[in-house]
Amino acid sequence: MLDRLYFISQQTATKTHIAAIEEALQAGCRLVQLRVKNQPEATVLDMATAAKALCDQYNAKLIINDFPHVAKAVGARGIHVGLQDMPVAEVRAIVGPQMIVGATANTFEHIQQRVNEGVDYIGLGPFRFTSTKEKLSPILGLEGYQRIMDQMKAAGIETPIVAIGGILADDVPGLKSAGVYGVAVSGAITNANDKMAVVKQIDDMYS
Repeated sequence: MLDRLYFISQQTATKTHIAAIEEALQAGCRLVQLRVKNQPEATVLDMATAAKALCDQYNAKLIINDFPHVAKAVGARGIHVGLQDMPVAEVRAIVGPQMIVGATANTFEHIQQRVNEGVDYIGLGPFRFTSTKEKLSPILGLEGYQRIMDQMKAAGIETPIVAIGGILADDVPGLKSAGVYGVAVSGAITNANDKMAVVKQIDDMYS
C-alpha cells in the first residue's frame, strides 16, 4: 500500500536531488519520487541508482518520474508519468505487472482516462501555483478537489488520489476531509528548517 505522504525531489540552488532525498528520508519520509526534468537518461540512471541505495537504507519506496527503463534498471518500486509523457500501456509493457504505476490528472475526465488505463494511483493537481512545474495545468484549490472527489464517489471510482502542487502541512486536513488518499509535497519539506516536524505533522494528520 502507498504511504500517505509522498516526497517529490527538486533541485535547488544549494541542493542536489540526492541531497534533498537524503534529507527527506532522514526526516521520516518513506515514499520518494525522483523527479528529474531535461536531463539525459544516463544522468537520470546515475541519480536513480544513488536514490535507490538511499531508499533501501531507510526501507523506503522509490518512484521514478518519467523514465520507465531507468525505473526497471534500478529496481524502483514504481514509475510516475505525466499527461504529456509516455502512454501508460507502453510504460506497463516496459516495467511489468508488479511495479506501481502512477499518473497525473487535472480533471475528472483525466481520472476516468487513468482508471481505464489501469494505474495504481493518480496524482491530482495542482492544488495551488507551484514553481517546480513548467506548463502548469489549471489550479484546482480545495473546491476543485472536493468537486472531483464527489464525482469519483458518484462513479464508484476508488483509485487512490494523491494531491499535488504547492501543498503545505496546513492544507492536509481539508484535503483529507475531501476524501484525498494522500499528499505529495516537495518544497514544504525541502525548504523547511525543521523537516522532521513537517513530516511528523503530516503523518499525524493521517494516523
